Amino acid sequence: MYKSIIIGTGPAGLTAAIYLARANLNPLVIEGPEPGGQLTTTTEVENFPGFPDGIMGPELMANMRKQAERFGAEFKTGWVNSVDLSSRPFKLQVEGMGELVAESVIISTGASARYLGIENERENVGRGVSTCATCDGFFFRNKKIIVVGGGDSAMEEAHFLTKFASEVVLVHRRNELRASKIMQDRARSNPKITWNLDKTPLAVEANGMGVTALKVRNNETGEDELIETNGIFVAIGHTPNTKFLGGQITTDEQGYIIVNPGSSETNIPGVFACGDVQDSKYRQAISAAGSGCMAALDCERFLEA
Repeated sequence: MYKSIIIGTGPAGLTAAIYLARANLNPLVIEGPEPGGQLTTTTEVENFPGFPDGIMGPELMANMRKQAERFGAEFKTGWVNSVDLSSRPFKLQVEGMGELVAESVIISTGASARYLGIENERENVGRGVSTCATCDGFFFRNKKIIVVGGGDSAMEEAHFLTKFASEVVLVHRRNELRASKIMQDRARSNPKITWNLDKTPLAVEANGMGVTALKVRNNETGEDELIETNGIFVAIGHTPNTKFLGGQITTDEQGYIIVNPGSSETNIPGVFACGDVQDSKYRQAISAAGSGCMAALDCERFLEA
């Protein structure tokens, strides 16, 4: 019987672990196949407070884990297949560990960025391929970059990236965009944004030093083309990692967990959510860490009640 189990080891989960461990609650932290979350695929992090010279994403996550372990948090690697949240204590079925039981649960499983699934894409994440304009836009100052996508998030990222890039090419596989009219108008009025529509991405071209081009197919002519670029931002959305909850936790239509305003509380007392799994708007390491602190404090008060 654990007082609290934290599912996920991104900035939110690790911050929650630090706070709960310092409160002598000895949380168990279950890390899945991607310990550290999306930051482990990021090279240099320059916008996390306290590091004036920046810090590598994997190093930041390793430091946060060591801090949690220092105060008594326990870590185990496993995949949570399902949960039973119908009554306390809660039951978790974890691959390789069997059934675990806890008085409270903090869900910090994050949201996975959707990728195109094309050749050389994953191999070049952190080397010119990114899914976060806010995180990585600064590194492409005065460079030509591509944004792939046709929704509101693609328009927003393209507009944001014009603060740094010399040119932003928006690539979409259809002639028509899914973005709202106001977002399309905003992007089309930006002189730094050019358009390459009705093109299907096929492969990322790289030279070992970084990305050099995006190979696309012209859907009208059937011919393959190369669009030269220094960076490719994939903006086709995120998928919150909530499937394992089996519909027991209230989510929005996209699958993001709904928490009570101003808290980390879910619809089930004793179950809390933090980080990107409940945040479709900000999705930053520092905002995730802040929500992890909230979840830990909410959880601590719940257990003391």
